[in-house]
Amino acid sequence: MSDLLANQGIFFDEVDKVCILEPEVAKQTNDLKEECQIYVEKMDEFQKIASRFIQMIEVLGKEVESQKIKAIGARNILQSMEKQKENNQQQLQAVITEKSVELERLKIQLNSLQKTELEQNEIINELTHY
Repeated sequence: MSDLLANQGIFFDEVDKVCILEPEVAKQTNDLKEECQIYVEKMDEFQKIASRFIQMIEVLGKEVESQKIKAIGARNILQSMEKQKENNQQQLQAVITEKSVELERLKIQLNSLQKTELEQNEIINELTHY
């Protein structure tokens, strides 16, 4: 009788419950359903992990961008300071050159005045001896 019902597509499972699927097909279907549920759970977990990873990467990217902007600013300040240093150095060099020229002029003037003083002292000496 069991074979007659099986030929008609009616089957009994382990607890003698009436089924329209063969017991092996029903078992495979349930196994597949459980595997699909596990797969869906793993996919959900993967999605959550991927989402957290993307958030961390976005935060890290923003921090990198912030540090990059700070580095560019620091580089610009450094370049500005270098140009200012060069300008100051050129100004100081100009002052040194100016002072050197003035020193030479004053040395020449001093020599001239010393020569004039010497000549005047000689004239005074000549006039006082007579």
